[in-house]
Amino acid sequence: MRPAAFITGIAGMAIMVGLLLAGQARLNGSGPADTGAGNVAAELPDANADAAAPPASLSDEDAALIARATEPAPAEPASSEPAVAPSPAPTQNAPTDQAAEGAPAPAETPPATSDGKDSVELLRPTVENAGMLSFGKRRLQIAGVIATPADKSCGSQGKQWPCGMMAKTALRLYLRNRTVDCDLPSDAWEDMATAACRLGQQDIGTWLVENGWAEAQPGSSLAAAGDKAKQAKAGIHGEDPRRRSPTTVRPQTDNAPQGDPL
Repeated sequence: MRPAAFITGIAGMAIMVGLLLAGQARLNGSGPADTGAGNVAAELPDANADAAAPPASLSDEDAALIARATEPAPAEPASSEPAVAPSPAPTQNAPTDQAAEGAPAPAETPPATSDGKDSVELLRPTVENAGMLSFGKRRLQIAGVIATPADKSCGSQGKQWPCGMMAKTALRLYLRNRTVDCDLPSDAWEDMATAACRLGQQDIGTWLVENGWAEAQPGSSLAAAGDKAKQAKAGIHGEDPRRRSPTTVRPQTDNAPQGDPL
């Protein structure tokens, strides 16, 4: 039995040697193929390496600019408050709000007439006579005229009429308590003052003299207007206006009915 066991062991060893030789041969045959695959893989360019490295023609500054441009922008924290646009910075010419608030308001100056004199507005004048106005206890003489007393009578004997009262009434109806503008430095004077006054654009003294309700002072600029009023027998220079009969005749036109309209 010993020779049989010896033979069996030799046979097993021969089989193992054969298997080892076959495996080595197989390994030797596959080596060139693996080597070729490795050479192809080595020859192929690395896409990641090309993307990461800048081209050789780019300078260092260009590469730094490209790197900053590709960096992701930092995420801003979410806020529930609405965005407020920044207010424009104040310019050198425009004052700031604090400067505007702290600056004193410009003083109001009274209006001036065309000749440079101070002028004030006087409310609700009371007519004392044709040439004299009053504002409470203060009185104002219209400049350039001789005031017509309220108790003055005009006309000849037997035909006299209360021209002074009618002149006062005419001026009162003309003013109708409206505001007048007078050449005064202020509206605070005592007792009596003399000034030229206007109602709108109309000079009150000129109106009185031209309509014959007051005479012009000698040497004043209203003397020529006073002469015209005397020649025209206007106001106190004429007859009682209440005795003048109104004109009732009207000129007939082509369309006017002829004969008695009744």
